[in-house]
Amino acid sequence: MGKRLLLKDIARLAGVSEMTASRALRGAPDVSEATRRKVEEIARRVGYVPNRIAGALASNKVNLVGVVVPSLSSSVFPEVLSGISATLKTTPLKPVIGVTGYDLLEEEEVIREMLSWRPTGLVVAGLEHSEAGRRMLAAADCPVVEIMDVDGDPVAHCVGISHLEAGRAMARLMLERGYRRIGFIGTKMPQDFRAEKRLRGFLEALSEEGVALYDKELYAGGSSIENGRLLTAKVLERTPDIECLYFSSDTMSVGAYMHCLANGLAVPGDLAIAGFNNLDLLRGLPMALATTDAHRFEIGEHAARIVLEAGTTADRRRKIRLDPQITTGQSL
Repeated sequence: MGKRLLLKDIARLAGVSEMTASRALRGAPDVSEATRRKVEEIARRVGYVPNRIAGALASNKVNLVGVVVPSLSSSVFPEVLSGISATLKTTPLKPVIGVTGYDLLEEEEVIREMLSWRPTGLVVAGLEHSEAGRRMLAAADCPVVEIMDVDGDPVAHCVGISHLEAGRAMARLMLERGYRRIGFIGTKMPQDFRAEKRLRGFLEALSEEGVALYDKELYAGGSSIENGRLLTAKVLERTPDIECLYFSSDTMSVGAYMHCLANGLAVPGDLAIAGFNNLDLLRGLPMALATTDAHRFEIGEHAARIVLEAGTTADRRRKIRLDPQITTGQSL
């Protein structure tokens, strides 16, 4: 094991004081560009890793933005992270990720650990938390941004779409297209609060027109193409005259489409299908499937900007609501 490099070693190699080297590596504005580049280049060349804990003790903050998400198993949250990363790219701040598995107690532990590192900001998916988790977010000494959802009572800043409205809009579209025997297939139920809200809005819009949900399948496991195929087959076996299926995710709707292709069913002639999220997974399919764009990348961008602007704007709560956008495709 080699000797650990210290900040004073970098300062000596760069010919500057230890304080100047420290400020250069933190991106302090009062360090010249030439000095900053020189110190950074030497640090890279010798493999120096800053002691962020020591820096946090001195400055009360580290250059990290905690991002707490329920899953990384599809491109939903990675795209949000891409928006955050793209916005922070030209700053000293870097995102660090915690995954909760849709478990509020696990989320509580992740939030506690994230905040213990004194991050510059914290971004958390969803508005629903344990009581302890909500108290920690409310007491955090950094900007907290809840993302993905605006249907509820945010602790502080909030960026997202109305999932209730997303569900209502899809129901209205299906009714306009003449469908009445309509079903719903959802995963991660009831842990996925946003999918629950979409279903609630969907049911409300159907009820307003005197239409009841024809069938539903609520699955506790995760979304996958395989589960989409299996659950679609299950519903069709139970309710063969169903006309249209709404899925909690595009991954599931792709599985339904694959089931139809494998069994000679015409889409939308024999079965109309629609999903949610407008995932890249839909690109390149023989047919464009109906979906709803939840503006994941933009949500990440807005959340990161709120963190960056926290010290320059008034301490008022910011609530940014983006409008879910339906793409009808060819499957409705």
